[in-house]
Amino acid sequence: MSILVIAEHDNESIRPATLNAVTAALACGGDVHVLVAGANCAEATQRAAKIKGVSKVLVADAPQLAEGLAETVCAQIIAIAESYSHILVAATAHGKNVAPRIAALLDVAQISDITKVVSADTFERPIYAGNAIATVRSADAVKVITVRTTAFDAALAEGSTAPVESIPAVEAFPRSTFVSREVTKLDRPELTAAKIIVSGGRGLGSGENFAKVLEPLADKLGAALGASRAAVDAGYVPNDYQVGQTGKIVAPQLYIAVGISGAIQHLAGMKDSKVIVAINKDAEAPIFSVADYGLAADLFVAVPEILASV
Repeated sequence: MSILVIAEHDNESIRPATLNAVTAALACGGDVHVLVAGANCAEATQRAAKIKGVSKVLVADAPQLAEGLAETVCAQIIAIAESYSHILVAATAHGKNVAPRIAALLDVAQISDITKVVSADTFERPIYAGNAIATVRSADAVKVITVRTTAFDAALAEGSTAPVESIPAVEAFPRSTFVSREVTKLDRPELTAAKIIVSGGRGLGSGENFAKVLEPLADKLGAALGASRAAVDAGYVPNDYQVGQTGKIVAPQLYIAVGISGAIQHLAGMKDSKVIVAINKDAEAPIFSVADYGLAADLFVAVPEILASV
């Protein structure tokens, strides 16, 4: 039994989410292969070959794969899918774009957002915003799976010397073309990989307050900035900041929730954090039900006091 992990990369480095997907693949049993589909991606390929537990790296290197368009990447995967019992991708924006296309073309049911591998055909995944865990058994010949990265430890980036095999690249998908990409440059850690996250909610009142109150604390702690959906919908910050069921799923060592009431969709995205600190003037706010430490206080007073003591 061979298992295929689709690498997420920028043609130079392998994104951390791929390491979590490799760990999930190893739990399924069998040989783990990694597909690197890109253009001028030799460096990313070599990095993939070093991931501990990987037994082979397949590389498709062609200009039409440079931007990782889902339609073309999917066609590349389908071209080799019959050799694999499992196809895994991280449950990131890229993975969620590719996986449903693979499952549809293979005429199988996608298994989404798994948090545990019970056996080669049985998996656990959260439902009802994480309030229940479903155990899913699949009888499909090829199991197409997205992996919740926060549920699996990252595989070691070093520790293997897997052989690299070049495979023919597919033709570009004719009805989809790359137009442009706008990349947000941040001086802070990436939200999904940060060890400390400071998140703000609608209680901050404005985008100006978000920057004035939370950014100094995040800078002092070396933390990433997050936000609730309410803060994003109110226009305080871009949707890249959103943590929750409809945003990013995170599990940092420390999560500081400031002015966040604790709507169920937000809790679904952060309740697996190792330590949760909540600051909210409403002592009955639902966020306190998941917090390890809670401070019922005015955030505009409490946060500056905390900042002064750090």
